[in-house]
Amino acid sequence: ERVFVENALVDAVKSINPNAKLHGRVVPRQHYRNVDELAKADPSLLAHMVEVAQTIADEAYNGSFRLIFNTGEDAGQTVFHVHAHVLTGEPMDE
Repeated sequence: ERVFVENALVDAVKSINPNAKLHGRVVPRQHYRNVDELAKADPSLLAHMVEVAQTIADEAYNGSFRLIFNTGEDAGQTVFHVHAHVLTGEPMDE
């Protein structure tokens, strides 16, 4: 099963190229280019994305997680539709 959550606001799926034991992506259905644009336009949707990330971590691990947004090409953003990476399951290099 590749899907964690599907609702009217977001889809959350397992990454096809994981960087951790658990690597999911929380993707809003509404288009925003990056997290800065999302935060300015719809902070409640950003909060919902964090809630979904917590749900994934609670169900798939012990509740601990990293939430990463790549914003801009120089930061590694390659898909210009905002999405959050949910990583957990093992210690990671800083």
